[in-house]
Amino acid sequence: MDQNLQFVIPALMGVESMVAYELKKLGLADVRAENGRVLCRGPMADIPRININLRTGARLLISLGVFRATSFEELFQGALALPWEDFIPREGQFPVKGYTISSQLHSVPACQSILKKAVAKRLGSVYGLETLPETGAVYQIQFSVMKDEVTLMLDTSGDSLYKRGYRAQGVLAPLRETLAAALVSLSRYKGKDPFCDPFCGSGTIPIEAALIAKNRAPGLNRSFAAQKWSWLPSGLWLDAADEAMDKEFHGNYEIWGGDIDPAAVELARHNARLAEVDDIVRFEVSDATKFHWGGLRGRIVTNPPYGERLMEKAEAEELYRAFGRAWRKFPDTWQLYLLSSHTEFERTFGAPADKKRKLYNGMLKCDVFMYGVK
Repeated sequence: MDQNLQFVIPALMGVESMVAYELKKLGLADVRAENGRVLCRGPMADIPRININLRTGARLLISLGVFRATSFEELFQGALALPWEDFIPREGQFPVKGYTISSQLHSVPACQSILKKAVAKRLGSVYGLETLPETGAVYQIQFSVMKDEVTLMLDTSGDSLYKRGYRAQGVLAPLRETLAAALVSLSRYKGKDPFCDPFCGSGTIPIEAALIAKNRAPGLNRSFAAQKWSWLPSGLWLDAADEAMDKEFHGNYEIWGGDIDPAAVELARHNARLAEVDDIVRFEVSDATKFHWGGLRGRIVTNPPYGERLMEKAEAEELYRAFGRAWRKFPDTWQLYLLSSHTEFERTFGAPADKKRKLYNGMLKCDVFMYGVK
């Protein structure tokens, strides 16, 4: 097997540059950000390292081949030519899923069926079997067909990387952990100043801030699909975990989350315990419209209700107005990073943002409104 593997990391729109930065810090080669994904190269030892350490990417895929196909025959032959036997053993399960955009091959179920047959034919001929048992570990095949260019990949992560393992359930409209980590990273928080989230919900943003402050790898408490793969030595996972734990910081941090809902605050405390950061993050029942914090400097990173699912629009706007009044009492040395999809947010908040950045919360187009940022 080629030790110089091509990796593909899908990412939320607007977060790609942060994923690329993380991969460069991990020492990956040929890092390249594209729309909705980041590419890089590395040996098989980087499969555990990326899965365990990556905060903002969605999952880690290995690209096995890229080719052009405008017919099902071209799709079949292109898949048949790839060395699937290098990755999928005799008993391996190999389900197929993916998507197609702006391509002549526009039927996803048809593409799935053709690709499954091609891989089965290749593996069957190599292993001398007419029917493959598919009783072993899962080797999830993913495909993308974009403008007739086919990319075939294997998913090493299993559950998406936003599933850190510390949140069994959330309150309504939770923010994904990967997006929360992106917001914290965007604020350039490193653990030195006070960090506050007055709309903390189930605690995702403060917990991700605590993980960043401690430099704790977000994937240490979960498992990954590739841990069961026969060709990937289990020692590599232990080495990656040891390397990650050796890089952790141990200090005193001021990290706080507040929410008006006592049940959400209790859930946030529970999640912090599961994430093993309950010693450095504090949650309290608190009204964001009366929010204030002592100290000359600090950061507020928050994701208030948008008015689309949790509240009526008029209620959300009144909340923004009241929070805007609370924010204006802070010293101008504080910074605010607020994620919202509300198109009239700055008007209702009562002040134009110093900077804005587009991000997507799932399929929902949002802006990060930045105040106190030069």
